[in-house]
Amino acid sequence: MDMPKKKLTHIDSRGRASMVDVTNKVITTREAIATGSVLMKKETLKLITNDKIAKGNVFETARLAGIMAAKKTSGLIPLCHPLMITSVSVDFKPVKTKGRVDIIAKVKCAGRTGVEMETLTAASIAALTIYDMCKAVDRGMVISDIMLQEKRGGKSGVWKRK
Repeated sequence: MDMPKKKLTHIDSRGRASMVDVTNKVITTREAIATGSVLMKKETLKLITNDKIAKGNVFETARLAGIMAAKKTSGLIPLCHPLMITSVSVDFKPVKTKGRVDIIAKVKCAGRTGVEMETLTAASIAALTIYDMCKAVDRGMVISDIMLQEKRGGKSGVWKRK
């Protein structure tokens, strides 16, 4: 069985970068979920969860940074459309036994194109903010596994990571 040939949508017929024209696409509810992790010393995670990091509340600062980043995605990624985002959430799950913080970012809009890049950006910037706030006590932290978990809406419908 032959798979349909996929083509890059941001390249025009002459091989030049081009922003996709979404003018005639139907406005639908678009949602995406992305995750990521920051691995650190268990002692660092304890400082975070006990609100003992000198720069302030790590999770609330990272949450705000992730939300702000989602709203600025089109200014960071050259061919990304500016979107009227209707909802952004960034949550954290400390895994104390592993010395890890898991990040879950969710973005939603009613629009003509998806919010995958916005949710990936939110998770990435939240992770970078955690690193920035804690680097004085743990420069060996590792940001990992930034990935799209799910997207809904549009012509392609639902996609979920298996």
